[in-house]
Amino acid sequence: MSANIARVKSVSSGDTVVLLSTMKAPPGQPPTEKQLSLAYVTAPRFKKEGDEPYAFVSRDFLRKLLVGREVQFGVLYEIPSGSREYGLITLHNGESVVELAVREGMLKVREEAGKREEVEGVDILIEKLKLLERQAKDEGKGVWSSTDDGKIETGDGQLASQEFLDEWKGKRVEAIIERVISGDRVAVRLVLDPKRHRQVILLIAGIRCPKSNNGNDGEDFGEEAKSFVESRLLQRTVHVELLGLTPQNQLIGIVSHPRGNIAEHLLSEGLARCDDLHSKLLGARMSRLRGAEKRAKDGQLKLFKDHVGKKLDNANSFDAVVARIVWADQLIIRNKAGQERKISLSSIRGPKNTENTEASFQAEAKEFLRKKIIGKHVRVWIDGKRPATDGYEEREMATVVFGDKNIALGLVEAGLASVIRHRRDDEDRSPIYDELLDAEDRAQSSGIGMYSNKPPASAKIIEASESLQKAKTYLSFLQRQKRIPAVVDYVAAGSRFKIYIPRENARLTFVLGGIRTPKTARNDKEVTEPFGQEALDFVSRKCMQRDVEVDIEAIDRVGGFIGAMYIGSQNVAKLLVEEGLATVHAYSAEQGGYANELFAAENKAKASKKGLWQNYDPSQEEGGGAGTRTPSNGASDATVATPEKRKDYKDVIVTHVDSENCHIKLQVVPSGVSPLEALMEEFRNFHSNPANSQSLPGPPRNGEFVAAKFTEDNTFYRARVRSVDRETKTCEVVYIDYGNSERIPWTRLRPLTQPQFSPVTKLKPQAQDAVFSFIQFSANKDYLSDAVHFVQNMTGGDRRLVANVDWEDPADGTWYVTLYDPKESKTAEASLNADIVSEGMAMAARKMKGFERAWPEVIKAVKDKEEEARGQRLGMWEYGDITED
Repeated sequence: MSANIARVKSVSSGDTVVLLSTMKAPPGQPPTEKQLSLAYVTAPRFKKEGDEPYAFVSRDFLRKLLVGREVQFGVLYEIPSGSREYGLITLHNGESVVELAVREGMLKVREEAGKREEVEGVDILIEKLKLLERQAKDEGKGVWSSTDDGKIETGDGQLASQEFLDEWKGKRVEAIIERVISGDRVAVRLVLDPKRHRQVILLIAGIRCPKSNNGNDGEDFGEEAKSFVESRLLQRTVHVELLGLTPQNQLIGIVSHPRGNIAEHLLSEGLARCDDLHSKLLGARMSRLRGAEKRAKDGQLKLFKDHVGKKLDNANSFDAVVARIVWADQLIIRNKAGQERKISLSSIRGPKNTENTEASFQAEAKEFLRKKIIGKHVRVWIDGKRPATDGYEEREMATVVFGDKNIALGLVEAGLASVIRHRRDDEDRSPIYDELLDAEDRAQSSGIGMYSNKPPASAKIIEASESLQKAKTYLSFLQRQKRIPAVVDYVAAGSRFKIYIPRENARLTFVLGGIRTPKTARNDKEVTEPFGQEALDFVSRKCMQRDVEVDIEAIDRVGGFIGAMYIGSQNVAKLLVEEGLATVHAYSAEQGGYANELFAAENKAKASKKGLWQNYDPSQEEGGGAGTRTPSNGASDATVATPEKRKDYKDVIVTHVDSENCHIKLQVVPSGVSPLEALMEEFRNFHSNPANSQSLPGPPRNGEFVAAKFTEDNTFYRARVRSVDRETKTCEVVYIDYGNSERIPWTRLRPLTQPQFSPVTKLKPQAQDAVFSFIQFSANKDYLSDAVHFVQNMTGGDRRLVANVDWEDPADGTWYVTLYDPKESKTAEASLNADIVSEGMAMAARKMKGFERAWPEVIKAVKDKEEEARGQRLGMWEYGDITED
């Protein structure tokens, strides 16, 4: 018998092995294989209908002894009918494998051994084997055991069930690789316990290898990947951690041998690619596989031989400030040079408009980002670019880190963003892509954010500046509050904003009081004033999407709310003035009570010749100018010039008293025939004609001018729609020539489209908004109601009065008036305003406005009336001094 050397590839049974030639194979050809059965012996068989007892034990003895080792072998004889070769195998130390196996009771000597084969010296060998067999039998070894039946339960087939996975998921199970199907797929025997095994098909987690040559559909490097795994794992003892199950009921798991995870080794050799579908199963462990793949790509190994990596430079990483949150996955950042750029967060997508379950979370996701990073310093890494496509501009994909927290990861963990599934060759992805997938899986499992069954609790936002009338309904309520927390939603101009007040769920237009900023062009026909854009940019950087506090003072003519805005402790108007990007509007600054602060800031800007004051010449202001004043002895000692008395008397009647705040509506009574009387006469005749009884063409709209039939006298009057209830088909209308309002059905409305009755081109609304000067009414509803009735009785019956318009609010045109009875009032102090106070229905204003200080004698008279009413316990003073608290 000639001796040959080979490596044992596998063991088929306790008496048969597969040998690999140690000779170098021709290029592109696998090594030569030979199957050899041990001569003169037999082992228990593996059978489809059930393995014979000790079949696994017998084979496992030989597997552990031989697989992967070089041995000497010789062929003794061959059975022509089956082309099977029989021979002997010797270990490197000279021991005979057949003798070792018989001695350990793993093989039986064939009864006909040596009778048919003509081999020299066979009788001596067979006699020795029989002696060893008797010894093993006497000692009860292996198949001769009297205490072990040699049976092992192996399950029913190679497909697994969800119940099996649930039982063994995450556990480290000993296993034997029975067959390598391809580089990423193996047949494995799971050794669940010594008497219970399970044979299954297992997909190696985290990788995808090329197809091997199963037929003619093989791919490049497919056979090499398969051989790589066979040479290291075939019939080796490994450990398997089960992770998941494919739709075809094939298990997915990690295969580890003493040198580590086989998937990592395949990737390092360029024989596999990472499989994103398994990323959720692996979680953070996927990062090691990504690293191995990257090393292969950098080295352009095998599958990655044509790979061209991304070029990185210092510009790919930089510090920036978050200037604006555009969407939940898109930001505008500002670098140290002040340049702004738009970036998208890598590998994530915010809630989609097109998905009903996601759309309602868009505002919450955007607010999540705003609270965390707006105005904050962050670190940015540019991961790649998405080229421009139809409907989409080019986008930079970036990783943004605030402190030590990845912002995209925070969004996904909160269930406010989903993870994009990239193409296999798409490298413009987040460096923590696998962590993102794991976080998404946890958010889905926990049912948080857009994965919850309930949409976010959010009421419809109130648009408080939708119309002037609507703004007026909110004014007094907001005026009573101080430092109202708000969020700047949009910056329209240097002093004009859209803000959102969370606790009122209201959005409104807000105008900085006390200053004027240069205008910016809103369209091609307009021209931006000098420093208009600079002012807009300045407040955008300071305020856009920031948390602020506001004080509301008044409203303008279009429903914008005027007041002061604070970011931190800083007055935004003051900041603009200090930078020379706004001038002080003396009168409105006076009304707001922060004139000294603003004038001091303006003087500072002048001294530094900033912005608007870059060409400032102090000599040109000698003697002072209208609307300006110069503080004496510095800003802190600035004084306020005493305003002049305004005498603007008008004959009026009070047409309406507002029950919410005791504000009044006035009609100016002209000399001669009243234009309103003439119009109303024609108006009544028009609507009494049946030919003109057409209804509105559709539902009424807020702010629409209509002809409304007043309930009390069933006569049509000019009106404006204040609110609409589509369910009850009613609306609230304000009668624009009288000021009163009521809710009526849509059927009592007609179009007001006739030019002869137009409130825009013919006769403007005759009800003038007015407020009593020098006095204020109680906030107590009962006392306020008493005051309303008192004023109604005092001014009712079309009583003709004289009103001095003490001041007209430039923002909304409201008059501040003192009312007089032309028959009884002989002095400025003898007014109806004072009479209201004398009856305990109001008190002297606690904070006098600028125009009111021009009338010290009137203020004194009103305060004297208050003292008299207080002493007599009249009206609001019935229980004593209500101002003591």
